[in-house]
This record gives sequence, structure tokens and C-alpha cells, in this order.
Amino acid sequence: MIDAKAEIVGNVWKILAREGDQVGPGDPLVILESMKMEIPVTAPAHGHVATILVSEGQIVQEGDPVVEIDDTVGA
Repeated sequence: MIDAKAEIVGNVWKILAREGDQVGPGDPLVILESMKMEIPVTAPAHGHVATILVSEGQIVQEGDPVVEIDDTVGA
């Protein structure tokens, strides 16, 4: 499993991915909002979304995992 992590302190504005979705590197998973800017959290690797670890409106800290990706399943 690989975690997609927040790169900045922010509010989870929108969750784009759903559990089971197939994703590839750079695919947007979650949009964070900080200081009126939208910052996407993207998939770091090919795989399937295993678990969404946050909810909309939640505050996350830099480095917090937001989505868990199962990279053992062929993408």
C-alpha cells in the first residue's frame, strides 16, 4: 500500500476519488483549500484506491495521509 499525502496544511475541500477507482501517477484524488488556493493531492503510483482516509471539511496537516492506494493490483 502507498499513501497519497497532503503537502500542505489545509481544509479537505473536495474528494474526487472513490474507493475501488483505478488511478495512475498524477491523477487528482483530493482537493485541499488553503489561503483561498486549491491544491490537488495526486496519486503517487498506479493502483486502486483502497481507502479514503479523510472527509470533506476536515483539516489536514502537512504529511498526513489522505488516500491509501493498493499498488499490488495490476493497473
